[in-house]
Amino acid sequence: MRQTCVNMVYELAKADDRVVFIGSDLSPGLLAGMQEQFPDRWYMEGVSEQNVIGMAAGMALDGAIPYVNTIATFITRRCYEQVAVDLCVHDLPVRLIANGGGLVYAPLGPTHEAIEDIAIMRALPNMTVVAPADAEEMKRFMAVSVDWPHPIYIRLGKGGDRVVTRPEHGFAIGQAYLLREAEGGKSNPVLLVGTGVATTQALQAAEMLAADGIACHVLHMPTVKPLDVAAIEKYARASRLVVTVEEHTVIGGLGSAVTDALVERFDGRVPRIRRIGIPDVFASDYGNQEWLMETFGLHAANIADVVRKAVGSD
Repeated sequence: MRQTCVNMVYELAKADDRVVFIGSDLSPGLLAGMQEQFPDRWYMEGVSEQNVIGMAAGMALDGAIPYVNTIATFITRRCYEQVAVDLCVHDLPVRLIANGGGLVYAPLGPTHEAIEDIAIMRALPNMTVVAPADAEEMKRFMAVSVDWPHPIYIRLGKGGDRVVTRPEHGFAIGQAYLLREAEGGKSNPVLLVGTGVATTQALQAAEMLAADGIACHVLHMPTVKPLDVAAIEKYARASRLVVTVEEHTVIGGLGSAVTDALVERFDGRVPRIRRIGIPDVFASDYGNQEWLMETFGLHAANIADVVRKAVGSD
């Protein structure tokens, strides 16, 4: 997904001379073709994330559309003040490409695990937060990203993730997509809501639950902010249970956004909700992404088990 995203920056640069790439201490040779063809629109800075944000803001004020790329925790925690003051206060069209959202960098421990990035970025006025599920959806998103008039936080998975989205959906910022409809139009289904690669786990869980006779809608939210509240309301009203799934802390992310939307729209008559995500802890162990996701219950089997228990208590 990461390579697809940065390659798209090069493709966008070929069509629009406003597009600029700024990296922060990334792999040698990254976008070498763009560097050679557009040397005045390709920059590789050192370990200086705060400076890079200011640099991108200055370029945007001069009419450019900078795409800034580095590790997710560095582009959020390390330069949060610059993102808030330089980008969001001025509402500048800078795109922050965040490598390794969630537990991707699990081998490097909690310093590199971006478990709260959605929460802190969606809290900023004017900031847009996007988390595509796969590389194909990333291409469709990038194609519409150029003319979006606000800053965007782009959360990347590790790459190689299974393609679950559909080209016929296209991509519109702020729009959700129903990737699975409850079997046979069954009434009173369960609504699974996912974002990023967690949507893949939700789809797998829905398949497991179908074998038990539990029908599920699966709603994919590639845009966490602005949130597609209308889609959430539409499918939640016909559902007996809403379950959110995210590779992110349960505080302030997709689950919180969906809960807030339901509380406001349902005026006190909110459907039952379960939020599946990373608990309010830093990971105390080192391993790979898959192992930590299983440890925190973010895999399909646990999602299905949470649904079974909730449905069984009806």
